[in-house]
Amino acid sequence: MKWQILSSEYLFSDLWFKVRKDVCKTPQGKIVDPYYVYEFTEWVAAVPVTEDGKIVMIKQYRHGLGETCIEFPGGCVDDTDANFEEAVKRELVEETGYTFSSYKYLGKISPNPSTNNNLMHMFLATGGKKTSGQSLDHNEEIEIELFTVEEVKQLIRENKVVQSMHVTCFLYAMEQMGELKY
Repeated sequence: MKWQILSSEYLFSDLWFKVRKDVCKTPQGKIVDPYYVYEFTEWVAAVPVTEDGKIVMIKQYRHGLGETCIEFPGGCVDDTDANFEEAVKRELVEETGYTFSSYKYLGKISPNPSTNNNLMHMFLATGGKKTSGQSLDHNEEIEIELFTVEEVKQLIRENKVVQSMHVTCFLYAMEQMGELKY
């Protein structure tokens, strides 16, 4: 079912992403022109649990949506990160000041497989304790909040966590923690 790329042209290239216009041919011979692809780096996110069982969440303004959102910590994988686990460790320290004794890889998901070429890698981080202050990027203003598992479940029930990839990460973490009942 894979399409053949007949031609490809970059329309936009910047720090965070690139936009590509492809001309494709389907296995049935149909020409798809244009097809736009958004190229991003890989992303990571974690459900971080402290030593006393609280979940560390962050609040920050998200300009694309124009709202302040409650999310789990995470971000882009940098060229300097050795692997996805190192990337999530770095993001957790930068955004929250917490370090964790254990990191469990939960899998990968696609933000939007029809247009985005990247994946988000999910983790459950446990044994967390506050070891430093935040080390935020120049455009980040992040508040840290601690919740119980039940409080996070309630936030999701009330549709107060709108970042769909983070809700998915929470689902996988709850399954890992034995909190998800099918």
